[in-house]
Amino acid sequence: MSGGPHRAAGDTVRELAHAALGRAPYRPVWDLQRRLAQLRRQGHIPDVLLSLEHEPVITVGRQGSPQHVIAHPQVLTRLKVEVIEVERGGDVTYHGPGQLVMYPILDLRGYGRDLRRYVACLEEVMLRTAARFGVEAHRRPGLPGAWQGMKKLGSVGVHVRSWITMHGLALNVDLQPNLFSLIVPCGLHGVEAASLAELAGRPIPLEEARQVALEEFAHVFSAHISPLDRGVLERWAT
Repeated sequence: MSGGPHRAAGDTVRELAHAALGRAPYRPVWDLQRRLAQLRRQGHIPDVLLSLEHEPVITVGRQGSPQHVIAHPQVLTRLKVEVIEVERGGDVTYHGPGQLVMYPILDLRGYGRDLRRYVACLEEVMLRTAARFGVEAHRRPGLPGAWQGMKKLGSVGVHVRSWITMHGLALNVDLQPNLFSLIVPCGLHGVEAASLAELAGRPIPLEEARQVALEEFAHVFSAHISPLDRGVLERWAT
């Protein structure tokens, strides 16, 4: 979990604008990501980091199979859980309350143009955040994310076009409820979802986890993170 090979940058400190979006449905934030990525690609805005928690939703990535959504459609309807196919890498995952989601809209030309290192850095943010709460997590070769044994603590799924990133990481802080039983997480049978609160043995407010994760994100990515005015974000989004 050392910062050495998994630091995204050297000594250069980069500026990163952060917007905390609270709890939000998936589709509007997905649309916002695409808009911001387009503006970043055109050089109209700086690097941006969105942090939030989603209303319950299941997303299917490019390598995903709808068969890994094992809940009956009537159950999904009753629980108001939508299934959405998206352009990120990876298989099937669940987002919901009690999960910290971070969507970096970064120009990787400023971070070494190295996609594998970028994914490793997102994992590093989660591993370091977990450690701050006394939870030792680890990587599993070929299975992106943060793990504790066969338990999945956090997921990584990204989309990069012209070196501009979308999607990102999702760290299970204190899932309420834990609806990972609706899917085969990552398409791997026998995998269970775990949360920081469960492993730490105490409730962990999402805001507390967010602040720690932001500190670790700044460290891993050699970035200075400053708040993004909500009015500015809304202007960019229109």
